Amino acid sequence: MTTLRTIDATISVAPQISREDLADLAAAGFTAIVNNRPDGEDVGQPTGDAIAAAAAAAGLGYTAIPITHAGFSHPQIDAMAAVLAEATGPVLAYCRSGTRSCNLWALAAVKAGAHPDAAMAKAAAAGYDLTGLRPLLDALSTAA
Repeated sequence: MTTLRTIDATISVAPQISREDLADLAAAGFTAIVNNRPDGEDVGQPTGDAIAAAAAAAGLGYTAIPITHAGFSHPQIDAMAAVLAEATGPVLAYCRSGTRSCNLWALAAVKAGAHPDAAMAKAAAAGYDLTGLRPLLDALSTAA
């Protein structure tokens, strides 16, 4: 299975997952999957529809919030916040490396009231450097 990086008890991030990973993710306690990759980003990557079908078969929720080179938008941030708010257990978000998923989580968390320092610390503990994202985190923050 793909290597997961735990951000906190509510969210982990990972590089691309396979259809075969979904049963193991459900067995590990995850309740929802967030796909942050656009289809066709890499040759041979499973489509979102294929992951969605495998997630449904494993009893997992599935949401596609593709993040492209264009960056992050408020609708994407709000969609991630909604998934996290509605989840009945831990969520796994994935992209090519896990970075976009971590960044989107941080933006959603800060927009929902988390302090940028706390989001950056959680990301750093999971191996992600959000320094370049700090201005946007500060702009979204009501806690900073």
